[in-house]
Amino acid sequence: MTLVIDYVNAVFTVFLVVMIIRILLSWVPAAPTGRVTGALWRFFHESTDWYLRPFRRVIPPLGMFDLSPIVALIVLYVINAVVVRVLELF
Repeated sequence: MTLVIDYVNAVFTVFLVVMIIRILLSWVPAAPTGRVTGALWRFFHESTDWYLRPFRRVIPPLGMFDLSPIVALIVLYVINAVVVRVLELF
């Protein structure tokens, strides 16, 4: 069962890293126009939009600051902890 727990932790960690890269990319004013950089930009945006969208509907931006990604990261961490705890019970 530890193999399953390790796999679940790895999946959550990869998604957490993708989320952090997406947050850092939000500070770049415009999308890159290069072929590779544009593809990476789209990958990080398209792979996290589905998760960030509900948080953005609930938490409005405060001026220039969007706090929804921070809340989304905290929720992701809590979901990871709950899933791992449930898997440890089996």
